[in-house]
Amino acid sequence: MALSVADQLTQLEAARQLVLADAVLYPQIVQGILPIVGANARVELRRWGAEFLAETFASPTLALQQKERLSVVVLQTLKELLETPGEDGSVVKSVVQAAACIYGLVLRYIIANPHDSPTWDKMAAIKSNILKRWDTAPTGVRTCCIKFVQKVVQVQTPGVIADPRRPEQNEISLALVPRDHPLIPPPNLEPEASGLLDRMLNIFHEDPSDAVLVTATLNCLGTLVRTRQTIANKIIQAILSFNPLKQANSPMNSKAKIQIKSMERTTRALLMNIYRRNETGPFAPRIKQYVDRLLQARMDVFDEGRGKRPLPSEPTDGLDSAKRIRLGAEVPNRFNPPPLPPGPTSVAQLFTLTNDEGLSSFDVTQLPIDLVVKITLPVLHQINQVSLDEAINNVRLRYTSLSRPQPITTPSQVVISTNPEEDEDDYEPDFQPIEDAEQILNKADALPPEGRLQAPTEVTLGPFKLPQPPPLTQEESLQIGKSTVSRVFGTMNALDEPSSTRRQKPGLNRLAASNFDREAWITVITRLATRASAGLENENETDDVSKELINQQKSKTSLSDSIRENLWKYIVEDFRARIHIAIAWLNEEWFNDRIQAQAKSLSQDSKHPLSQPQQNYEIWVLRILDAIIPYLESKEKLLIRFMSEIPAVDETILRLVKGLARDPERVVLAVNAIHYLILVRPPVRGICLDAIEDLWRNYDDAKIPTTKILAKWRPHVLKPDNKDSVAETNGIKTAPSSDSEAANKPIVTHVASESVKPLPVGAG
Repeated sequence: MALSVADQLTQLEAARQLVLADAVLYPQIVQGILPIVGANARVELRRWGAEFLAETFASPTLALQQKERLSVVVLQTLKELLETPGEDGSVVKSVVQAAACIYGLVLRYIIANPHDSPTWDKMAAIKSNILKRWDTAPTGVRTCCIKFVQKVVQVQTPGVIADPRRPEQNEISLALVPRDHPLIPPPNLEPEASGLLDRMLNIFHEDPSDAVLVTATLNCLGTLVRTRQTIANKIIQAILSFNPLKQANSPMNSKAKIQIKSMERTTRALLMNIYRRNETGPFAPRIKQYVDRLLQARMDVFDEGRGKRPLPSEPTDGLDSAKRIRLGAEVPNRFNPPPLPPGPTSVAQLFTLTNDEGLSSFDVTQLPIDLVVKITLPVLHQINQVSLDEAINNVRLRYTSLSRPQPITTPSQVVISTNPEEDEDDYEPDFQPIEDAEQILNKADALPPEGRLQAPTEVTLGPFKLPQPPPLTQEESLQIGKSTVSRVFGTMNALDEPSSTRRQKPGLNRLAASNFDREAWITVITRLATRASAGLENENETDDVSKELINQQKSKTSLSDSIRENLWKYIVEDFRARIHIAIAWLNEEWFNDRIQAQAKSLSQDSKHPLSQPQQNYEIWVLRILDAIIPYLESKEKLLIRFMSEIPAVDETILRLVKGLARDPERVVLAVNAIHYLILVRPPVRGICLDAIEDLWRNYDDAKIPTTKILAKWRPHVLKPDNKDSVAETNGIKTAPSSDSEAANKPIVTHVASESVKPLPVGAG
């Protein structure tokens, strides 16, 4: 029995509550609801499904990797919903919002999978459908289209790479796209983003402008200005050329007033946010001037008291201060500011003209700057001009009196008049307090003698330098080096192993450690182990102190050996997946040993010949073989690859491989590995045939697989009379017939050439 739409919505809502409680369930729920909310479902189910998909990809609890995988899964459903004729507006809005969230995720997926053209074709079809609706759809859908276009411009514009070593954590932008990408070449994406940005900014020049679309565009442009510096100047210039109050000249109803105020407030908020982020930028003066002019225009247009009668310019009592003496009439009391306190005067005291202690002690800096602007501008607009001029004159007189030197008045110069009429006629208002003779004498007594009046010495601070850190001891240096190596290996473990589909073959002209991935870290760590300390172990030092330091260093494990030890442990932990790391490391060791041997031979004729360098290749190739041979299975080809790609093979290495023949199940593995060397590495063919002959003579389980090889290369060995003889093939003497005799022979490395020139990887 089919469920009703109401029952299905109830179950879907229960699924929504599950994923809101536990984000791990998102992949199962999303893949489970896609068939239910597809293009053929009822409109109620399509609305719920589109809204749920938009909510899923906007959720901060869902991991970015899971979002990237799910974005590829839901593309077909979103495409079908958009292409449904006469689709519901709510469904279209939610689908466009979901497309805006997944566009960058799909682009990151295409960067890693350049040959998945069907996925990119679906995303391109969705983008084309949304762009067609941008100009013709209802206002609600158009606002969602603006958000989608903002995301496209942000993704298809070069951004800043915060950490080249962690590309998966960098912001998705055009900077991550390779120049030779077959599906999304950057020369095509960047012009498209520039054209879409011009189309977004064109709304500021339309007449009349839709306030809702303008507000939506302004809200989207803030993100582009903050994250994309290459297009920030273009956006700011377009905003500065926009006048949100240009429609205020025509008759306005209540709806028009609200729309104009909304555009003005959004424009001002966006510009002030840009201004605060960079107050010293090239656009800062223009933004400040634009905002001030916008505030003044807003007050002129929307001021409620605009029609009221202004204050009269003449005194309301018919009296002027200039006629006060001539008329002799009674005038209102003028405001007398308080006198300045004795002693040094601060800027705050200079401009304080009130007797209210509460106002004088109030700290204005505690108020936000926006609130101060909102309070100051209306007050300045409504203040009495006469009172303002009087206050300015009072401050001017204070400043003038403080800037003049105060003369010291003696008691003999103080004249006290006894005629009140004369005092009244000669009265002139003075805002400075009059000091009596006693106060003047007290000030004169407090002054220092003239000989002591000296200018204060200027104290200048010299350049500040941090003290040098104490030198590290040998143990501290070694410990710090080991901890650094441990962190590097921790980074290598944290990086994901690149899949075989992502790995490309760059050819012989590639650069090592250029992709900032795990392979780059492997290259760095192997070269630190092999090349960093090369040549530092020279014993031929003439200085006794140098010899002592060298002896102390040799008594402890060197940093290179510590790196080698960690690298060996790292390979052995998972040698099947990391065998290529072992091969690359051993090639570096072999190359370094050859270079050291060449330097030793060239220094024989000098006064201070170099000491015999340590051969690290032989040590570590044997350690790796000792570690992996016990775990090899009979049908594995790992040993064949390892033996064929290491740079040099000697009898000691072959002796370890022959040890596999002790296990009857792994005899064929040992024979196949040595046989492959006979076929592809002629320089070591002789010792490999000796090893095959030794297996034929001493191991009964190896006679059948080795007989075919000896029949081709050494048929005389199979003859009964030559079974115990030692043969010579191709001018190379074979090895003894037993491992005990071979152990007494010197180890000889067979390579393609006796010179110390570096050989390509894979040479014998």
